[in-house]
Amino acid sequence: MALDKPYGDIPGTIVFDSDMARRGFHANQFCMSLMRPENRERFLADEAAYLDEWPMTEAQKQAFLRRDYNTLLQLGANVYYLSKLFFTDGQSFEQGAAAMTGMTREAYRAMMLSGGRSTGDHLSGGGDG
Repeated sequence: MALDKPYGDIPGTIVFDSDMARRGFHANQFCMSLMRPENRERFLADEAAYLDEWPMTEAQKQAFLRRDYNTLLQLGANVYYLSKLFFTDGQSFEQGAAAMTGMTREAYRAMMLSGGRSTGDHLSGGGDG
């Protein structure tokens, strides 16, 4: 990262900023390619070969193959781009997000409908505000 960032201490949160956008550019472009039906078909037919067409790091490619969404976030992917992969795999955004939290879809839905996770004093600088 280019600068010491005051928001770098938020537990459990990866802030998608300009540094992360640069790190994940090709991973996110790959995800965007899945908007086209012919690309989804090519990807699903041979995932590794399709990923090799993109100038991503090996760590990014392996995380895509494992569907390790949290590692992908750490490697610069953005959850909204990852949604294209969720949909390619026949999952809803809710299912993908639930998988990222380690919760069932039903538990994730209930948590979100009740207001989401409490921030408690985990915000940068402390407090709820």
